[in-house]
Amino acid sequence: MEAIADWFKWLNAAHGINLTIFYDDFDRARFLRGLLTTLWLSVVCIALSVVIGVVGAWVQGSRFRLLRRLVQGYIQFFRNTPPLIQLYFFYFAVGGLLPRVTDAHGALVPPVSNYAWAIISFSFFAGAFNVEIFRAGIEAVPRTTVEAAEALGYSRLKAYIHVVLPLAFRVSLPALNNNLVNLVKTTTLAYAIGVSEMLYAASQIWSEVLNVREMMNVLLIVYVLVVGALVWLMGRWERAMRMPGYGV
Repeated sequence: MEAIADWFKWLNAAHGINLTIFYDDFDRARFLRGLLTTLWLSVVCIALSVVIGVVGAWVQGSRFRLLRRLVQGYIQFFRNTPPLIQLYFFYFAVGGLLPRVTDAHGALVPPVSNYAWAIISFSFFAGAFNVEIFRAGIEAVPRTTVEAAEALGYSRLKAYIHVVLPLAFRVSLPALNNNLVNLVKTTTLAYAIGVSEMLYAASQIWSEVLNVREMMNVLLIVYVLVVGALVWLMGRWERAMRMPGYGV
C-alpha cells in the first residue's frame, strides 16, 4: 500500500494529477465513508421501493374506489415532479412542520434526520414507478390462472402472493431493473440536504485540495462500477427466474 501511495504522490508532483484519496489517510477515509453511505442508501431504498410497488399494485386492484384513487394520486404526484423538489418538500416543508425533540446533549433537533428524509423521498419516488411496473406485470398474467387459483380456494390476497405476484415479477423484471438503476443514480441528490454520500464527500475533498477534475473522474468511474455491478446482478437474477412464456 505504501508503494501505491508513493506512486500517486509522484504522479501529483510530476504531472499535477492529485488523487489524494490514494495517499492521504483522511481523504481516503471520508471518501470510503461516502461510498458506503451511497451503497447503504441504495440498498435500503431499493428494498423499500419494491415493497411499495408490490403493495401499491395490489391496492390498485382493490374493490374500494377511494383506495384506488389514493394510489393513483400518489403515482401522479411522484412521477410528475422532479425528485430534487420532492426531497426538498420532505426535508424543508414536511420536516419544518414537525416539533423539535431534545437530544442527549439537551439541544433541540429535528425528529427525522436528513438521512431518513432521503430514504423516504427516494423510496416513494422509485416506488411510484414500481407500482406501475408491477401493475403491468399483473395484467400480463392470464385471467384463467387467477380463476384457477380462486377455484382452489385461494383468497384474493393469497392468490396475489402465491400465484399472481411470482408470475408478474418475472414479467416486470426488465423494467424493474431499469428503474432500480435509475434509483441508485438518484441517490446523488441526497447531497442537497447534507447527506454525506459519495458526491458530498468528493465535494469536500475538492473544495480543500482543489482537485475537481480528478475527483469528478473518480466519481464517474466509481458510479460506472457500482451501476455495472447492479446491472450484472439483476441480469443474473433475470436469468435465474426465467420461465418460458412469461417474458424474461
